[in-house]
Amino acid sequence: MARPPRAVFVTLAVMLVLPIALTGSTGAQAVPGRSQSDTTAPLVLPPAKTEGVAPTAAGIKAALSAAFSDPSLGPHHGVYVYDASRAKPLLSLNATTPYVPASTMKLLTTVSALETLGADHTFTTKAVSGAKGSVTLVGGGDPLLALRPGPSTDFPQRATLQELAAGTAKALKAQGVTGVTLGYDASLFTGPAANANWEPNYLTEGIAARTSALWINEGRLSNGMAKRAPSPALAAATAFSGLLKKAGIKVTSAPKPVVAPSSATELAQVKSPTLGDIVEYINLHSDNDGAEVLLRQVGIATGNGGSYTGGVKGLRATLTKLGIDMSKATIYDGSGLSRSNHVPLEVLAGAVRMAVATPGLRHLLSGLPIAGFSGSLEDRFAGAGAGPGTGLVRAKTGTLTGVHSLAGYVRDRTGTLLVFAVATDSAPPAKALAARAALDRITAALANCGCSGP
Repeated sequence: MARPPRAVFVTLAVMLVLPIALTGSTGAQAVPGRSQSDTTAPLVLPPAKTEGVAPTAAGIKAALSAAFSDPSLGPHHGVYVYDASRAKPLLSLNATTPYVPASTMKLLTTVSALETLGADHTFTTKAVSGAKGSVTLVGGGDPLLALRPGPSTDFPQRATLQELAAGTAKALKAQGVTGVTLGYDASLFTGPAANANWEPNYLTEGIAARTSALWINEGRLSNGMAKRAPSPALAAATAFSGLLKKAGIKVTSAPKPVVAPSSATELAQVKSPTLGDIVEYINLHSDNDGAEVLLRQVGIATGNGGSYTGGVKGLRATLTKLGIDMSKATIYDGSGLSRSNHVPLEVLAGAVRMAVATPGLRHLLSGLPIAGFSGSLEDRFAGAGAGPGTGLVRAKTGTLTGVHSLAGYVRDRTGTLLVFAVATDSAPPAKALAARAALDRITAALANCGCSGP
């Protein structure tokens, strides 16, 4: 289906809208080096105003009413809208009871990670030696550590096991060592590797991995949503052993789990991309495994330990400290895979609201999928009534059977920045596509709205 003409100008629209959303500027600025009297070409779209016309709850409700009443959404669906330009709640429809968030849960996990660790934080994987002739591969909880046969153009650029093995072999040879025993240390994370609140088929079907502080390719044994290693740490160590052998270092025994002594000498290390880049990747691609690793990193950073239960405690404490009311939220994981999660729409929107207001959290905004163009929204917003949102709505998606949600931000036609969360957790499974299309129309209506009616 051809997209509406408005999509032709998406590049200009994004250029006009996003810098204001991300910088929070309060006034227009002249272009450096250009006279205000210079003759310029007419604008295809008018520039977005800093605040725009003040929308009203009645105006927003009227704009959303047709899509919001779609029967495919089921009996339990709601929407929450916040006027970020004026820092005030605007509309709450059927939003008083919590919803199963599905993958919009990742907004809470990633904003907590940014708040506790900082956007520039990196995770280190290293090889150490406790005694001559012994090497231990130590996991630092890098969610994107990769085993790659060659250079990659992926964003972000990942640390690789090949690079670590090459550095380790070089250091060993400099010491005159050509044969070693190999251990691996994944003790940074504690507790069960698999979340007890997930469906059992998540692990067997490759939907999720057993979370580990040491893994490669998120525990995958092949590309795509594929079978995961029963022990991701052992799989990583086995691959590392093979790389050392190729580099001329003989490994004299099979890798064994150990805890590296604090006095061990570092041989080599590789660092992950920055946390800001990792957050963008996780939200853009709805990466379940990356979110689960960050949940445990939040637990460690807040002093609650590296288990998923410790991570949830740290997440709740962090969001509460940010001023988000968590009293009605029930949370069991960081990815949203658990159907036992129940989160108010105001809390989901609150993560976005805090990112709009807080410079250190802005990677949450810049990584959100763009309607009709990127990530998990690439194939959305093509249906009737959704065109006004194409290229303008930025939101995290959430999908489980019967559950569909969107949470993000958009500027309306007058320039007002609106933060929103919309969800259903009662959609008939046979109406999944229709329910998603209704959510697209709801958020597109916000993009197309002046909404200053009575």
